[in-house]
Amino acid sequence: MTLNGEAATTTGPLTTESGAPVADNQNSETAGVGGPVLVQDQLLLEKLAHFNRERIPERVVHARGAGAYGTFTVTADVTRYTRAKFLSEVGKQTETFLRFSTVAGNLGAADAVRDPRGFALKFYTEEGNYDLVGNNTPVFFIKDAIKFPDFIHTQKRDPYTGSQEADNVWDFWGLSPESTHQVTWLFGDRGIPASYRHMNGYGSHTYQWNNEAGEVFWVKYHFKTDQGVKSLAQDEANRLAGEDPDSHQRDLREAIERGDFPSWTVQVQIMPAEEAASYRFNPFDLTKVWPHEDYPPIEIGRLELNRNPDNIFAEVEQSIFSPAHFVPGIGPSPDKMLQGRLFAYGDAHRYRVGINADHLPVNRPHATVARTNSRDGHAYDGRHGRAKNYEPNSFGGPVQTDRPLWQPAAVTGPTGTHPAAVHAEDNDFVQAGNLYRLMSEPEKERLIANLAGFIAKVSRDEIAERAIGNFRQADPDYGKRLEAAVQALRG
Repeated sequence: MTLNGEAATTTGPLTTESGAPVADNQNSETAGVGGPVLVQDQLLLEKLAHFNRERIPERVVHARGAGAYGTFTVTADVTRYTRAKFLSEVGKQTETFLRFSTVAGNLGAADAVRDPRGFALKFYTEEGNYDLVGNNTPVFFIKDAIKFPDFIHTQKRDPYTGSQEADNVWDFWGLSPESTHQVTWLFGDRGIPASYRHMNGYGSHTYQWNNEAGEVFWVKYHFKTDQGVKSLAQDEANRLAGEDPDSHQRDLREAIERGDFPSWTVQVQIMPAEEAASYRFNPFDLTKVWPHEDYPPIEIGRLELNRNPDNIFAEVEQSIFSPAHFVPGIGPSPDKMLQGRLFAYGDAHRYRVGINADHLPVNRPHATVARTNSRDGHAYDGRHGRAKNYEPNSFGGPVQTDRPLWQPAAVTGPTGTHPAAVHAEDNDFVQAGNLYRLMSEPEKERLIANLAGFIAKVSRDEIAERAIGNFRQADPDYGKRLEAAVQALRG
């Protein structure tokens, strides 16, 4: 293959699609250290936009999924923290739609695999739809969205072999030590849930809540399964994936059909905004948790799933979720992964489902009416009739409220591709080590066996050694035992 008469090569400087050299491929550009991501970071937008268009028609990630409708009920007064109307009084109920998924597998993959599970929840509120896009783990592999396409490429099929390659997975994780915490979660006992009903969900990111007085709080969401956490050992999962690839989807559907409605107790951790700067961990780092002794979770509600969709394609495959779908009283944080997802999710849906995806029954508001000036495009249903399509106008069209959904955040410093701010106890290994030390001896043994079985598959010693080195930095015993287990398997 030649390009402009020259042999194609993968050596040399990394460039943009237009050939310009890339100065920093690890950190997206922000307004000062810890500030929000800037639209002028065209490398970030180019990577995310290109990544969203790599596959059609199924989702690039979270392709394999199941969903159900349900009800969220408020059980505690949180009006001192947020002015969101759906959270305004104890006992208030809001219709929801929840989509579960695996991350890496394609639409035809098996359910019972070692992979994070998506936990995407849509609240049909009277102020518009509020989407909370999370996982069944409280953390993630990376902290900056600019690395997301690279990370997912390592989890998907290799462009030459057409298979997932252990070399790619462990090469990236070894070179990205921030992943150590999430990898410890993934290869531990909760890495393969027994069903969607028997796992927790997490908002994972940090979000802003703001009250009527304009006070700001940072929050993290937790959904604790009322069915109890149940997981599969690797050999059980291998058997089930072969015998019943649809095990999780079948279990959810049949439970709801027989009236055994799954439910979750909803909790939040709440941090006053003024405490964020001095907190021992960067509170906007997606690879970190807020230890419960610092900010104890408080119960705010209960989520129940009680109605199956009538058509999987129309209601599960065409459902869309975006963390940019906020309501008054709730907003984003400077979390750099969240900031990238504010763009990427909506962009993916506009490409995959179409520009009018929000008009589909599963996606449109159920408790209010959307009033926009957007018209035409693929699958437009003509709902606006003869109404004018601009604002302001003199014909009774919708008008702005002059009240933002969330409070502004102060930013300082020069623009640039800044690494995330480092707080007093921040490093890539401390929380992974804490998680390891919390495990019982049998849990540690299973964790080591799960990791060693995968690391042993890599073809190059330096990739295996680098990966083991990250776990050794998390805890010396962790690394020592893992090294011995890998050596025993590799001979």
